Amino acid sequence: MKIAVIDGQGGGIGKAIVDRLRRTCNEELEIIALGTNSLATSMMLKAGANEGATGENAIVYNSTRVDMILGSVGIVCANSFLGELTPKMAEAIAESSVKKVLIPLNKCNVLVVGIENKSLPHYIEDVVEIVKNYGGR
Repeated sequence: MKIAVIDGQGGGIGKAIVDRLRRTCNEELEIIALGTNSLATSMMLKAGANEGATGENAIVYNSTRVDMILGSVGIVCANSFLGELTPKMAEAIAESSVKKVLIPLNKCNVLVVGIENKSLPHYIEDVVEIVKNYGGR
């Protein structure tokens, strides 16, 4: 399965997701790090992503070429990550027909109703479980 992990700013969330997936899931998992900036991409590559690319075109191009997209809810919000995530990136991710697994962090003024208030490590564990149980649905 090919998974895109999308992150921006310092890449900490993406790094944590990639690291946890690498330690938990089998080696057949192909992880593509897609960063809004080179630091975010670099952090995800250091955590074990197979490949990485940076910037708007990389995110737009790859958002339909994977089986699943992982990241915070901000990746579908135009101008999130302090403006690093462009409207074109958010549109490409949101319109992609692939499964999107989003961590509901309240950093872009989006509050998802009905979501349990958990710490980031607990949400990452939830992401890993979804990836492990995903069968292309």
